[in-house]
Amino acid sequence: MPHKFTSSQIFLHWLTLLLLTIAYAAMELRGFAQRGSWQGFTLIVTHFSAGSLVLIVMCLRLWLRLRHRTPPIYPAPPRWQTGLAHLTHSAIYLLFIALPLIGIASRYFRGRDWWLFGVTMPVAPLPDMALSTTLSHWHVVLAPLGYWLIGLHAVAALAHHYFFKDNTLLRISPFHQK
Repeated sequence: MPHKFTSSQIFLHWLTLLLLTIAYAAMELRGFAQRGSWQGFTLIVTHFSAGSLVLIVMCLRLWLRLRHRTPPIYPAPPRWQTGLAHLTHSAIYLLFIALPLIGIASRYFRGRDWWLFGVTMPVAPLPDMALSTTLSHWHVVLAPLGYWLIGLHAVAALAHHYFFKDNTLLRISPFHQK
């Protein structure tokens, strides 16, 4: 059994981090742009585009995860750590598939023009502002959970590497051979 994830899994893992950084940064920085300005428009399109790519990449990652066995951790962690890892990974996959879906649906049902990569996307022929507002609300409420899950994931990986001295982090490292 291999001791690392496949090169495609490793690439998509780190691409996800990059896309999430771009999506979150675009929304955090939007307050610095004047409302209605080209800078604000650029940040919104960047957020929508990066978020949509997160959805695609997360679906690809899920497909690859179902196709390839997870490489074992040496030395094997206690069962409770494995259980927490599965719970955290499930939450990460669920959140970063659900958030873009909710965001896309909120834009679609709003009935106003919106863009991905500068291309106008379709809108609902009969807008539903109540549904759009509800979806937007849930998108905003759930998004901060991403910071916590990413942080927990990173701290756990570093703890495995530096304190537990196992190969958890090395399995997903693009720089480590073996």
